[in-house]
Amino acid sequence: MPSQTIRFCQARDGVRLAYAVEGQGLPLVRAAHFLTHLEFDIETPVWRPWLQELNRGHQLVRYDGRNCGLSDSSATEPTLDDWVADLEAVVDAAGLERFTLLGCSQGCAISIAYAVRHPERVSALVLFGGYLRGIARRELAPEQLREARLMLDLVELGWGRENPAFRQVYTSLFIPGGTLEQMEWFNELERRSTTPANALRTLRALSDLDVSDQARQVQCPTLVLHARGDARVPFEEGRRVAGAIPGAQFVPLEGRNHVLLQDEPAFAQCMEQIRDFMARHGQDQAAPRLDLTPREHELLELLAHGLDNLQIAAHLGLAEKTVRNKVSAVFDKLQVETRAQAIVKARMAGYGLKALPR
Repeated sequence: MPSQTIRFCQARDGVRLAYAVEGQGLPLVRAAHFLTHLEFDIETPVWRPWLQELNRGHQLVRYDGRNCGLSDSSATEPTLDDWVADLEAVVDAAGLERFTLLGCSQGCAISIAYAVRHPERVSALVLFGGYLRGIARRELAPEQLREARLMLDLVELGWGRENPAFRQVYTSLFIPGGTLEQMEWFNELERRSTTPANALRTLRALSDLDVSDQARQVQCPTLVLHARGDARVPFEEGRRVAGAIPGAQFVPLEGRNHVLLQDEPAFAQCMEQIRDFMARHGQDQAAPRLDLTPREHELLELLAHGLDNLQIAAHLGLAEKTVRNKVSAVFDKLQVETRAQAIVKARMAGYGLKALPR
């Protein structure tokens, strides 16, 4: 996968957030979820295949949420408003105007809330393995409630230990079908991505989430995917997500891993469904329409590939001075001031996706 560029921005309450931008093409933003680490994720055999697939033909923007990975910790228990504000800060810092939003696990609730607050920015919504209601908001049997409390005790007692025995319980819920190597990597991801105190704080906050009302207000095309045997988030919760969002497309996947693994058939099916969905609905990101001449369209395509004026002149058979004047005219039509702004706007409009002719 392309090398990533890690940057930092500030949330509204001053928490510093780490985000990464990789690849080229229409922008795809992955909302933060529990247990991420921008640097370590690309090394693991669990998340690396996901990132490689999501990066194909897209500009992938992802970030570590507060209390996780390379981002700062906050002194208080996070709220849904905090998580949505973090996503707002990253999107603004990355210079995105309109994009496809991907939510995985609890990132689905954050994505739903963001899409409702900012319908002008989200062209399409992809939700995988998610839920509307945290554990504390579901109708659970007494033994299920005891199990939920026990899991929090395990986090408090054993999350930070060198011995992964306590973390292995969580790993077995996330990837029960994983190999020994995959489980060892995931155990280490848990330890590296967050502290015991932050893990406990985050899990308590997640248990109280409920975006059922917001889900009914989502306006953009939505794809919901969920593994039938998901050991972490019940399949019924995924169906509830799809049932609440108007017009949502629901795709059941055969499997029991909460994080799909590269060698299982459901992984390929999931990625194919996401690619097809974005091909049909992601092009909405091309708005606003660009009123350009045919020659200016050619120039913008080359600009989106990062070519300088001399290189563009060579491709188009023009003098460099002529290209410089045409670039200025294109900047005026795009209503941008810098080359970097023009490239971002061009890629959002679908330029720069085709290979350049030799």
